[in-house]
Amino acid sequence: MTRRRALLSVYRKDGLVELGRGLIVRGFEIVSTGGTADALRKEGVAVVAISDVTGFPEIMDGRVKTLHPKVHGGLLARRDVASHMKALASQGIAPSTCWS
Repeated sequence: MTRRRALLSVYRKDGLVELGRGLIVRGFEIVSTGGTADALRKEGVAVVAISDVTGFPEIMDGRVKTLHPKVHGGLLARRDVASHMKALASQGIAPSTCWS
């Protein structure tokens, strides 16, 4: 079974901690960016930094952080296309669960 991930990156933090905790309870690993990750960690919610997933730092004051093949490859791959799944596997990219 593929690990389920949720990518959280929000400007307004209202309800964020509750959302994060709810996702954890449902078996999701939370991947997050800068201030969103900081807000979750501050409240004890486990978070993986987006830069740990992509291997690339946030740049341009945090404006560029999720635009990366390790993120969008997982989002755009079609699970019903064998070559897409093979490409994900060969690059170590986790497929997204949002389009299943």
